Amino acid sequence: MKKRKSLKSKMAYRIKRSRGSVFLLGDFSDLAGRDQVLRALRMLIAEGLIVKIGYGLYARAKISKISGRLLPEKSLPELGQESLRKLKVKTKASSSELDYMRGLSTQVPTGRVIGVVRSRVSRKIGYNGVCISYERVAG
Repeated sequence: MKKRKSLKSKMAYRIKRSRGSVFLLGDFSDLAGRDQVLRALRMLIAEGLIVKIGYGLYARAKISKISGRLLPEKSLPELGQESLRKLKVKTKASSSELDYMRGLSTQVPTGRVIGVVRSRVSRKIGYNGVCISYERVAG
């Protein structure tokens, strides 16, 4: 008789094999119910496979070589862009990024401000007390 895989192991396999680094709660809805998926996600967070970066948003994690702490695999601006792309929100360069590219400013943008085209985003995306902010830009 073949032994069945647990929900946690199925989700861990899917996370490891995925090309993207950001996962929504809905990415696992085909495996089980919402409560079971949330329970398995909490177990994966405790194991250090993923970290929570927002409401229903999770990112693949790695251990920092410098501090030994658990951090997201990618930088916060990259995670923000990928998260918004998964949430189907159109993004463009922010005004500070445009000024820097045009040569109007010498201050290098941090990438923590993301330009959002014609939509209101109230979702908080961040990790370790640092969050991304949004700026409405023309489409």
